Amino acid sequence: MCQFAFFIFFISICIFAGIMLHDPRTLWSGASFLIMVVCLSVFLLLVLYQYSEWLVAHDLVIGILIVMFVLAVGGVVLLPVSLILVFFVEGIRVIRHEGIKPTNLLSMLFSVLLCIYLVVCPAIGNLGQNTLGAMLYTIISCIAVYVLSLLAVYSLSAVFNLFHLKKKRDADYIIVLGAGIIGSRVTPLLAARIEKGIELLCYNPNAVLIMSGGQGSGEDIPESEAMADYALDKGVSVEKIILEQKSVSTQENLCFSRELMNKQKPQIIIVTTAYHVFRALILAKQQGIRCVGFGAKTKWYFTLNAFIREFVGYFKLTWKKHIIVIGITVWIVIAWYGLK
Repeated sequence: MCQFAFFIFFISICIFAGIMLHDPRTLWSGASFLIMVVCLSVFLLLVLYQYSEWLVAHDLVIGILIVMFVLAVGGVVLLPVSLILVFFVEGIRVIRHEGIKPTNLLSMLFSVLLCIYLVVCPAIGNLGQNTLGAMLYTIISCIAVYVLSLLAVYSLSAVFNLFHLKKKRDADYIIVLGAGIIGSRVTPLLAARIEKGIELLCYNPNAVLIMSGGQGSGEDIPESEAMADYALDKGVSVEKIILEQKSVSTQENLCFSRELMNKQKPQIIIVTTAYHVFRALILAKQQGIRCVGFGAKTKWYFTLNAFIREFVGYFKLTWKKHIIVIGITVWIVIAWYGLK
């Protein structure tokens, strides 16, 4: 049995490695990693069972295993509480620094909803006597588990797409995605993206920077023009910069930037803020653009809130298939309670 479990674990490693090498711009990169971890856990449990007699004879090993088990269980138990506290505290910091806007309330709203769900759960233990109430709570629980699992997989996939073994990619084009500017001045968030693009240009000297961003409301000039001025001040030569001035969304950033390239199969790097990289890569994949993404850092309190916003954006982008999954789940729950 251990040999079979190890074989399944080995297969899961190969699948994960294959996805990461071929094209990691998919939720399967995170999902395959979780599957690999589950396979490893099953394999280790079987090994522990098979060698239980030997382990019993070694108190030190048993003590270490018990400590590891307690830490693991404690981590699982404390994770929801930690999430509630972190997202709530960081949500307050976002509001203090960025003001009260719907987009700035996401991390706090996430913590409040999670808290309500976890607190309400033990408080309604007598719902079993009410079939309709129990059914509704089961439906809510299934949807919550699905969305949280999707968020976990999305988070893992996003993290995997941020890791690169090297910055030298023989790139032809480095697309720096625009963000809002103040008048004609770039914001710290946008400046970090430009700095990252310039850094990558040093590793890929044959590449050209495409500054991508049109002119939005309250902006005196197109974002790409302000970005180019910032790069020129940092010592980048003018012939290394191309301006894309029509886009007003990430999707248009990518589409219009691709139209400015004169190579059939160019090597492309996309630069944006770290929390935005994965969704940008998914949009690029939908347009048939092969690329890798590099992320610029930003403030931690802003990252959490923005990452929730990015996940909501991904959910809106792929809402049809998720609604189908949720609909099937709701139908199964209703059918289950109908048979009781």
